[in-house]
Amino acid sequence: MNEPSAAQVAFTRDGGIATVTLANPQRLNALTSAMWDQLGDAMRTLEADDSLRCIVLRGAGNRAFAAGADIAEFSAMRADSQQAKRYGERIARTMQAIAGCRHPTLALIQGACVGGGLEIASQCDLRVCGASSRFGVPIKNLGLVVSYAELAGLIALAGRAVALEILLEGRVFGAEEAFAKGLVNRVVADDKLEVEAYAMARRIAEGAPLVARWHKKFVARLAHAEPLSQAEYDESYACFDTADYLEGVAAFLAKRRPEFKGR
Repeated sequence: MNEPSAAQVAFTRDGGIATVTLANPQRLNALTSAMWDQLGDAMRTLEADDSLRCIVLRGAGNRAFAAGADIAEFSAMRADSQQAKRYGERIARTMQAIAGCRHPTLALIQGACVGGGLEIASQCDLRVCGASSRFGVPIKNLGLVVSYAELAGLIALAGRAVALEILLEGRVFGAEEAFAKGLVNRVVADDKLEVEAYAMARRIAEGAPLVARWHKKFVARLAHAEPLSQAEYDESYACFDTADYLEGVAAFLAKRRPEFKGR
């Protein structure tokens, strides 16, 4: 894809699939403060769209998914702890917008996926990368701490031991190691990455959208130890009252492709 000339986050639609693109071509798609806000705004706008079936997050070009926050801004935006807190709160809102999105999300990872880029990818539901992709969070070399909001997704994805290994060593490592650590779902040849990622998105989009949203909700809920309430338990049977359930069964019996409406 062509690289935009200015730092920005933009999204496009192709039927039920949206693509959110992180673009800062001069800095390996590192996110400026404005881009963090734009990413959160984009995710909230898409989250509210009932017609959407899947969101693909990617970086512009093929050199990077994202290299984290734009360090060139730090002297102005993170000069002390109070400034850094305000900056971090903006990042936290964006991370929550990604993690809390009711639609399935897929990170398409080409090239470098480091620092905040890996943290963004970890908030997505699924991750697919090219064989030459690189991963890590080497901010120990900057004297920076990953905030709670940014760290939560990484721990949920890879566990405490792997998260600490990534943070304490600060290594940048390859795609196969990332797969072994559970950071990505799939590694494919670089020249097949885009095709496979959008094939995944289409397979997701072909399913019943209410079911996808319920599965996301249930998986997130089961990460908490509290017992399910009766209302929560009952919700797991609500799909049987939907038109999409009737359509799915009818299509199966008729040996045709179902046409789900999200209701």
